[in-house]
Amino acid sequence: MNKHEPSANLDAADGEAPASALSTAGCILVLVTAFLGWMFAGVHLAISSLVMRVAVKDLLGSVDEGQVGQWFGWLICAFLIGAACGGLLLGKVGDRYGRGKAMALSILCYSIFSLVSAYAQSPAQMLVLRFLTCLGIGGMWPNGIALVSEAWPNISRPFLAGAIGTAANVGILLFAVVTCGWFITAESWRWTLLLGGAPVVLGLFVLAAVPESPRWLALGGPTGKPNPAGGSDDAERPTRAWSLPEIFRPPLLRTTVIGIALGTVPLFGGWGSSNWANAWASKVGDRAATAEVKSDPALKSRVMIARALPGSISSLLGGALAMWVGRRLFYGLVSFAALFSAQYLFWVLEPGDPQFLYWTAALGLFSGFYFGWLPLCLPEMFPTRVRSTGAGVSFNFGRIITAFGVLGGAALVNSFGGNYARIGQITSLIYVIGVIVILFAPDTSKTELAD
Repeated sequence: MNKHEPSANLDAADGEAPASALSTAGCILVLVTAFLGWMFAGVHLAISSLVMRVAVKDLLGSVDEGQVGQWFGWLICAFLIGAACGGLLLGKVGDRYGRGKAMALSILCYSIFSLVSAYAQSPAQMLVLRFLTCLGIGGMWPNGIALVSEAWPNISRPFLAGAIGTAANVGILLFAVVTCGWFITAESWRWTLLLGGAPVVLGLFVLAAVPESPRWLALGGPTGKPNPAGGSDDAERPTRAWSLPEIFRPPLLRTTVIGIALGTVPLFGGWGSSNWANAWASKVGDRAATAEVKSDPALKSRVMIARALPGSISSLLGGALAMWVGRRLFYGLVSFAALFSAQYLFWVLEPGDPQFLYWTAALGLFSGFYFGWLPLCLPEMFPTRVRSTGAGVSFNFGRIITAFGVLGGAALVNSFGGNYARIGQITSLIYVIGVIVILFAPDTSKTELAD
């Protein structure tokens, strides 16, 4: 087996039916729709960062920045927990009913609930609707990556990790560019949620036209019986033991704990730390104009562009650079660079400073590398029989831990009277954990996935 074959192709037991390859057109269709599905999910990531603060301000009718910041934190928490639950629930749907159908369901989920969210009348309603929206966002990742991996069995894993990883950043970047000219304010924000519902057309197209994973079909699809066309008899394939308990028992328990920590650092760094810079820029840019200072509602969008543009490039390159530099060394260097950038940003600068965008870009560059590293290196830490479960738990537990961290940050925002810089100074210390934990991670640089 090619050592660069994606991990999604490696979980089949010996003797299972071989997959029939898709046509070139089918493979391209799978890759394009998966990229677009995750790109539009990236638009919703940007909506959470750029829109939710001003939406809460409008829904509350409040100018108390501490209260607004606290609700903003709760909405980010709903986003993270919704995405984690969606990854687990819709991932199971993909295993049972097909990757393509589950990917279509994920896209329809985040699109439809975004449309409904445009008519929310209270922060509590928005909280529930953002959770439901993000179920679809969480389901998009595992089903999209599995479908592409199984449709393109010989694609290099660093390229796959980078291509899918960068799609969300492209969505974030496009949304930020649009909102530089079409401002998001407390009086005009609902249109962004209507825009977030536009991919419902893509979801219907995926459901109707995108081919199913050939490997999933060859292994029997929803029946659990191998497809005779795949070269196997009709005997039912062996039923595997539930893999979740195994990764929480020795000897894999230590690896799982380390994997969760490695997945948490970039997620918390992005949502629980860097995201406060967007809220800070929103507060500064949306302040009432005076004779001395003008309001700048596009400031938060420019900050998002500064972070997303270099992040799009670095997430594309992260997997390849990790292989070249070394998995552990690269993760440690990225963590140190992100720590320095974040601390300088929150201690020394403020959104009105000319250098604020440059240091935001530096932080976006370094934090983007993680999202090329994670899909490449997390699967390598686990043996084949529990690889999908181990990598999925590491990433989704990171979301859950980050959600609780964001809740703590939201409480601090209220206590500090909306001082976002102070929150960023504290929360960006998460990168110290990255520098330390990677020292205990297994060295997988010489490990082949076909173990």
